[in-house]
Amino acid sequence: MRFQGGIEKFLRRDTIISAVTLISVVAMSWAYIISGAGMSMPTDAISSGSNMQMSDMIMTRGIWSTEYALIVFVMWSVMMMAMMFPSASPMILLFIALNRKRSERSFWSITAFGSAYAVAWCGFSILATGAQWALEKSALMSPMMETSSAYLGGVLLISAGIWQLTPLKYACLRHCRSPIVFFIQRWRGGIRGAFLMGLEHGGYCLGCCWVLMALLFYGGVMNLLWIAGLAIYVLIEKTIPAGHFLSRGVGGILIIWGIWVIST
Repeated sequence: MRFQGGIEKFLRRDTIISAVTLISVVAMSWAYIISGAGMSMPTDAISSGSNMQMSDMIMTRGIWSTEYALIVFVMWSVMMMAMMFPSASPMILLFIALNRKRSERSFWSITAFGSAYAVAWCGFSILATGAQWALEKSALMSPMMETSSAYLGGVLLISAGIWQLTPLKYACLRHCRSPIVFFIQRWRGGIRGAFLMGLEHGGYCLGCCWVLMALLFYGGVMNLLWIAGLAIYVLIEKTIPAGHFLSRGVGGILIIWGIWVIST
């Protein structure tokens, strides 16, 4: 009995550590965004000299270095962690509870699950970095990291709106909104299994939200209110009972908004 009590105490401590780690990752990611970290870098990534703001660097279009690309990638990755981990927290917390019940190697399995989810969004961040490079090369991005073309902005809005209405969007959203069903159907044991489940869930989450995240190019990659607004919307869409109806309603609004942007 004493041994069993010690195991339960250890698992409870592991659960607390995992939950605190999740909260800390989200908090640090938002602190990074709010403080503007990553929005400046050494100018030797471009030419030489002292520090300059990334907004100034954007004006020097077509001059990308490995260091500059890496910093843009980190910026996107941290931004995705700040925006997507809150909406993924019900899934992660349920995974923590199930691991505790199964008495598996809780902390490392949870770390593997969360890390795999982050890997999925880091993959998106690579694509977003490439898209930003292409927009800068074609002079379609303003110094505030938002599209300078009304036509492109409208196309982004309309595309996001159409995606909100597709069966694939609904299928991915359904998986994100039903974590217990996901684990019943997809459960794999061990650290490797946890990583694979995290990667699979990250894939569903990407399918659900990737076009919405692309709207950062419309509202502004550096626009804190736009970032927060999208993050709150994703959280609401995935958690409220009528989230699928909300998704379709917002899809219609985005299409109308995009048409208005192009026509004015």
